[in-house]
Amino acid sequence: MAERSTGATTGAAGRAPAADRPDMVRNVVLVGHSGAGKTTLIEALLLATGTVPRTGRVEDGTTVCDFDEVEVRQQRSVNLCVAPVVYNGIKINFLDTPGYADFVGDLRAGLRAADAALFVVSAAEGVDGLTRMLWEECGLVGMPRAVVITKIDHPRADFDEVLTSCQEAFGDGVAPLYLPVDGIGLLGLLSQRFFEYGADGRTEREPDPGQLELIEQYRGDLIEGIIQESEDESLMDRYLSGEEIDTKVLIDDLEKAVARASFHPVLAAAPGVGMQEILEIVTQGFPSPLEHPLPEVTTTGGKPVTHVTADPDGPLVAEVVKTTSDPYVGRISLVRVFSGTLHPDMVVHVSGHGMADRGHEDHDVDERIGSLSSPLGKNQRPLGKCVAGDICAIAKLSRAETGDTLSDKDDPLLMTAWAMPDPLLPVAIRARSKADEDKLSQALARLVAEDPTLRLENNAETRQLVLWCMGEAHADVLLDRLAKRHGVEVEKVELRVPLRETFGGKVQATGRNVKQTGGHGQYAICHLEIEPLPSGGGLEFVDKIVGGVVPRQFIPSVEKGVRAQMERGVVAGYPMVDIRVTLYDGKAHSVDSSDMAFQIAAQLALKEAAAKVPTLLLEPVDQVSILVPDEFVGAVMSDLSSRRGRVLGTEPVGTGRTLVKAEVPELEITRYAIDLRSMSHGTGTFHRGFLRYEPLPSHLAQKVTADSA
Repeated sequence: MAERSTGATTGAAGRAPAADRPDMVRNVVLVGHSGAGKTTLIEALLLATGTVPRTGRVEDGTTVCDFDEVEVRQQRSVNLCVAPVVYNGIKINFLDTPGYADFVGDLRAGLRAADAALFVVSAAEGVDGLTRMLWEECGLVGMPRAVVITKIDHPRADFDEVLTSCQEAFGDGVAPLYLPVDGIGLLGLLSQRFFEYGADGRTEREPDPGQLELIEQYRGDLIEGIIQESEDESLMDRYLSGEEIDTKVLIDDLEKAVARASFHPVLAAAPGVGMQEILEIVTQGFPSPLEHPLPEVTTTGGKPVTHVTADPDGPLVAEVVKTTSDPYVGRISLVRVFSGTLHPDMVVHVSGHGMADRGHEDHDVDERIGSLSSPLGKNQRPLGKCVAGDICAIAKLSRAETGDTLSDKDDPLLMTAWAMPDPLLPVAIRARSKADEDKLSQALARLVAEDPTLRLENNAETRQLVLWCMGEAHADVLLDRLAKRHGVEVEKVELRVPLRETFGGKVQATGRNVKQTGGHGQYAICHLEIEPLPSGGGLEFVDKIVGGVVPRQFIPSVEKGVRAQMERGVVAGYPMVDIRVTLYDGKAHSVDSSDMAFQIAAQLALKEAAAKVPTLLLEPVDQVSILVPDEFVGAVMSDLSSRRGRVLGTEPVGTGRTLVKAEVPELEITRYAIDLRSMSHGTGTFHRGFLRYEPLPSHLAQKVTADSA
């Protein structure tokens, strides 16, 4: 770290950094809300290591991580981006993640590919709810973390206030290693040195008296925090007795505590300030892939495998963490190698978990990989190999999708799936023209392959094509990509919720299908009694024919006609459910009666019944579980009441959060993913599942019926 080393940075623009051993690799994900400065920090680190020229841009002038056509137009990060640098001989793969909750799929991909995390917090804005949640998530899996407070040169920057909010939000073990001075330098709390940044780089000197006083305010707490995590139990007694602990000892203990995720240093940064300190924490404090536990690995049949380690000579186990499409190159797979070594032109086995509900097939195929490359922005720089622990890009893997495992073709393996949130915002779309309709299916298949948070639904009942998205911004990006990347224009349409119909009371009706033509005519008369059943009753068909007034061979025809009409509905075109139909009388003709004649008669009887007795429209009701911080429980419950919801109860979950359980009509929560995020400032999550059908209120039923007329 800067307290120990002043090693020179190394790197070369245009040359792909390569790693020969896992211990020479660090994979670090940057996490933080939109606007915290993650992408700016990445570019400053690239510039500090000489990976990009003084402009901080790659060769074509675009930014390294915001090069996607959507990102350029919307000026925000929506993709996972890898930026490799070399520092003191160690390759660091920085993974920049989106700061919007809508793109949590890319954020989770970054967490999967990384071995440690830098939480980026703006000195002008502080910590948001989503960042708090992600900190807890990283803590549950024991991921090492450090905090970088950016924008220390901002006019509204308040380092002390934001530091306090970080310590309150993130808990124990969060302490600063450096203090910013006027946005131009840093005070090292352990070394008690002042590091000043200028046009000629970093210079080091003794702090002035005022700066020494500032150091003393924070240094004691830092040392005590490090000693508490030390494996040397005598260290605290020595410190409390007044002994001056050697700085080297403190740094060694600090690095060990950071690597095992029990201590979380806070650093400060601004353009051109603090980059070396960050690089040294990453290379000396964060663990290599050898030190970070691998995800669970099984055979494709589900048998646990224990012989897989981060060994370049071990069995190949790699995972596709991100899939993108390039108009010129085609599909590009971003791959983290966990074991073994990838070489160009290898034949690998592609195994997938399969997510049929989201349009992803379960892969189990062999495929030859092409060239390997190291991504820097949209530029791909050739790699000769990719060893365990490293990250690379593979072009034209036609079958592999995000989340799939690549392994030896003779020893197929499968990595346990990583957590992926359910998309809960339905967006109905349709092609604008016949030409767009012809291309839509293939374009959507490519989007689904790239984005496991997207679910594609062809709803047979409503005859609508529905994209299930993470939020409104996610939906906008998908439609933008359809238009600009795939040349397919679509438009949003009003979402139809699949309703049901049923009869409101008992009724008798007659279906008469009597027609005479020149040849054989049609003759079928059936008398039906129809009555409603409890919810979930389906169709109960009862035969009470006596005396053969309806021949036995035509009784199934009546039932078939009833079922066909139930599928089409009798009022608003929705399927009919939960009725008992009793055939109690009828007439037939020896010549003109037929299977089809009785089917039509049964359908006419149902239509006549609908004219005699009120029919009900039924709406689907979902069981909803909402997890929110305690301060938002009141707002959530009040909002549920306004949606005709019934709150079933609440229960505390962990510290400071509450789970609210409710039953809510599906019509009322089509946009709940957006509304809940607004109510809870991005901290609320929910799950939903179909529960049952219930009668739609009359005023809403009248509107639906009128609209379908």
